[in-house]
Amino acid sequence: NDQNGRFQEVNLIKERQTRLTTNNLIFGSSFGINYKSQENILDESFFQLQWKISLVGSLLNEIIKSTDAKKNENDQYEIAGVTPSQYIKTELNYIKHWQLSTETVLALRAFGGVAIPFGNAENIPFNRSYFSGGANDNRGWRAYQLGPGSSTNLNEFNEANLKLTFNLEYRFPFIGNMSAAFFIDAGNIWNVLDNVNDPTYRFDGLQDLNEIAVGTGFGLRYDFDFFVFRLDTGFKTHDPSLPISSRWQTDYAIKNAVFNIGINYPF
Repeated sequence: NDQNGRFQEVNLIKERQTRLTTNNLIFGSSFGINYKSQENILDESFFQLQWKISLVGSLLNEIIKSTDAKKNENDQYEIAGVTPSQYIKTELNYIKHWQLSTETVLALRAFGGVAIPFGNAENIPFNRSYFSGGANDNRGWRAYQLGPGSSTNLNEFNEANLKLTFNLEYRFPFIGNMSAAFFIDAGNIWNVLDNVNDPTYRFDGLQDLNEIAVGTGFGLRYDFDFFVFRLDTGFKTHDPSLPISSRWQTDYAIKNAVFNIGINYPF
């Protein structure tokens, strides 16, 4: 059993190395809409809606098919040894600010994105996939260290092709030019409709929403007029990589904190 476990771990490391080092040919187009109701920079009660869709590889692969190009051992077309990517990707991002008083704001963000490979591809290029964690995402985890799903993945770069993120932040004045915030971040990444078979990575239905990770914390921000310097301290509050009975965390000791440095507000 130990040998099988080590063998599987080595295979996963090799697969990850392949993902990070494989060349990709990305040829496509995208369309987006961005609407913001903010009337001026002093208006702190507004919403913003962003939607984007990208279609990659379809035209290029049709051109390749019209030639005498041969497929490789993976049944994929290549150009100079590089497999053209083929996928459709769409994202929706919603931001809402409520000005509660002159200097206090409640800010919310909801994001959903998915990229589905098809035709000549079995997965999404690494630089077009999603990651979770970090200063502008779920601040209870470092960037790339959350997910996918309930996996206990300890890879340096964890990524997938489906992402859900929800953030809520209460911002208020603190001392002088320094302000503060309490925040709740929730979300995760999963693999869906690609070549990943590990069930802990995959999103197979609504039951997998119990793998939403929750981070909570407190932040300090200093306004330099031309930019805002931000230090957010996050804690893992619901960790989907743990057994179900142990996922809710209550130990907020400083040793468990994740410190995030950012420029300007996260949303």
